[in-house]
Amino acid sequence: MKPHRTPLASVRILNGAHELSVHGLKRRDDSFTLHYTIAPRLPDTADDLPVLLALEAMDDVGNEYFDWGGAYGAAGDGTHTNGSISAQPALAAKACEIRVRLSFLLNGEEHPCHLMLRTSATKS
Repeated sequence: MKPHRTPLASVRILNGAHELSVHGLKRRDDSFTLHYTIAPRLPDTADDLPVLLALEAMDDVGNEYFDWGGAYGAAGDGTHTNGSISAQPALAAKACEIRVRLSFLLNGEEHPCHLMLRTSATKS
């Protein structure tokens, strides 16, 4: 991901210590994927406990979506974390917005955040 792109959404996470920016929402036939950056980077799992991430979402037509996995890692320059997380099922064709709840688990403590994202659909 290109950190200089204007994000679709940004929010402070982990007690305000980091900023999560969503840079992409990619639709697939059976799922969708959010691409994000977190700055400063998340702790290195070699030195610290990992940060676990889970996703739940609901669209504006009432469909629910559930975590289907993801991955993240430090950017080459070490300034931020790049990641992606997917959910199933595929986004409904008529959905215009999706309310996303991302839950970060760090040291046994849950740190949720909420985002509203526009999809590429338009109301008819």
